[in-house]
Amino acid sequence: MIMKTNKYRLWMPLAASMALLGLGCGKKFLNKTPQGSLTQAQIENTAGVQALLNGAYAAMYQEGAGNTALGGGNAWEASPSNWIYGSVAGGDSHKGSSISDQPPIVPIANAQEVSSNGFFNDKWISLYEGVDRCNNVLATLKISPSISSADAIEFAAEAHFLRGHFYFELRRYFHMVPWIDETTTDYNQPNDADIYPKIEADFTSAMDSLPATQPNVGQCNKWAAMCYLAKVYIYEQKWAQAKALYDQIIPSSYGGTGTGGETSNGLSYGLTDRFEDNFDASVKNNKESVFDVQMVANDGTLSIAHANGGDMLNFPYNSPFRCCGFFQPSVDLANSYRTDANGLPYVTTYNSHGIANDEGLTSAQPFTPDAGNIDPRLDWTVARRGIPVHDWGLHPGYNWIRDQASAGPYSNKKNLYWQASAGTYSDQSTWAPGSAINLHVIRFADVLLMAAEAEAQLGNYAQAETYVNDVRNRAANPANILYQYKSNSNPTGGFSTTPAAHYVISPYPSGYFTASTALPAIYFERKLELACEGHRFFDLARWGIAAQTMNAYYSFEGKITGDLSTGNFTANKNEYFPIPSNQISLSNGKLKQNTGYN
Repeated sequence: MIMKTNKYRLWMPLAASMALLGLGCGKKFLNKTPQGSLTQAQIENTAGVQALLNGAYAAMYQEGAGNTALGGGNAWEASPSNWIYGSVAGGDSHKGSSISDQPPIVPIANAQEVSSNGFFNDKWISLYEGVDRCNNVLATLKISPSISSADAIEFAAEAHFLRGHFYFELRRYFHMVPWIDETTTDYNQPNDADIYPKIEADFTSAMDSLPATQPNVGQCNKWAAMCYLAKVYIYEQKWAQAKALYDQIIPSSYGGTGTGGETSNGLSYGLTDRFEDNFDASVKNNKESVFDVQMVANDGTLSIAHANGGDMLNFPYNSPFRCCGFFQPSVDLANSYRTDANGLPYVTTYNSHGIANDEGLTSAQPFTPDAGNIDPRLDWTVARRGIPVHDWGLHPGYNWIRDQASAGPYSNKKNLYWQASAGTYSDQSTWAPGSAINLHVIRFADVLLMAAEAEAQLGNYAQAETYVNDVRNRAANPANILYQYKSNSNPTGGFSTTPAAHYVISPYPSGYFTASTALPAIYFERKLELACEGHRFFDLARWGIAAQTMNAYYSFEGKITGDLSTGNFTANKNEYFPIPSNQISLSNGKLKQNTGYN
């Protein structure tokens, strides 16, 4: 990720990954030097450790799942966007495509997971691959005396940040997981201790040692580490500790108490005027980008591994994007963007104020888009019939949906590139497209809403309201109005001055947030702002409302689509995914399964 051309891209023979995956080597293999491998002398220096660190950054793409030597499957099974495990499992999206395509996703969508589902094993593999690469950096630093003190501190800090990220993902996915670090010699460790304290230590170490800015935009910096540590505190419900960090991170112009943080490329944290700028490769790495997985198209590799390869299935079907009709926003999500006469959301009754859609209609049958009040973020998140899809034309509905009866009438929009810049920011090297749109691990709107949550939990409702209204005021900026084309027959000809829908959105009135209203409003704002970004399942789980929310979703959405017929979320079980059965077998029983799973 530091070097976009991946000049130093390595696939090291990783001891921990081999142990976790049960890989073995015969004597004849061990007596030969594998082609393309490096000797210890070649890596025990500044250039060698930099190469190892670049390899750790490259693990953010989570390509490990696609490496058959490690037992992995397809790239989408471990996509760093978490579109399957965060969005589909959380109900803001359907699997999409047809019910029979990629069937292992269906039980995940229905909270009917089993430990033998290979998708979980692939995610486990890819995350521990990342851990191991970070450990290699830290272990090599200890035996590389020629590296300067300053370089050693920087390398170690970045490795701790990245390892913290991989372990945070493992912790929120699988709950109790084994901790393996650069000092571990027996890699068959039990999962009998909570690793959150060690994750905190990794991010604290990174925060204390990293500089405020970096020479390469993709590198983590001090402020990204602070934001990630605060996020860990939020997951642990350590509200006061999180608030103390957010007070430093959030600029006074957004209601914070300090000067605020900055991006690795030296931009003061803030919200972009245009919500859509967070999903447009031409303006990426802006002031809202706290830490991103850096995507690049047409990098000369003739693959899309570094061009959102994990999301290669997630484009409208039978459209100019070619493939493949997966990852369709739910009707429940679209309905959430309805606003009342005051421009506020229907936090608890949104499905009683549903937005008109073309479910059950072919593209040849007439349909009129909804004329009621709508939050403009809907049309930058959900592609729906009769509304412009960037500069590609009006969404035709049925003709771009592979199986409407299975997954509903909508397409995802946040991952779509523009036609005018497709030659630069899309990658057509393989059978499905890639794109140069970065994946946000943390963006500033996410920071503001987590800070609001901490403030509300501490009883500081006015401050929580300020942070939420920062997000809503950005959405209300006229720059976020989507306009119709000057000519529907020539969408590349530009946009008119006629809004594509009736957009009405306002901040919450002063004093609206109270002990009873604050948290529901914050939770709902996260649903609206961060939809289809892989957050929803993990938010519902940590809030303790996953069972009631998901079962209500199954009851409502299951009457519309055919893919949720077995949906039933069991409390105190489905908040975490099962430990992969393959990993339990390889551990000879040291790994213990999560509650409720076999």
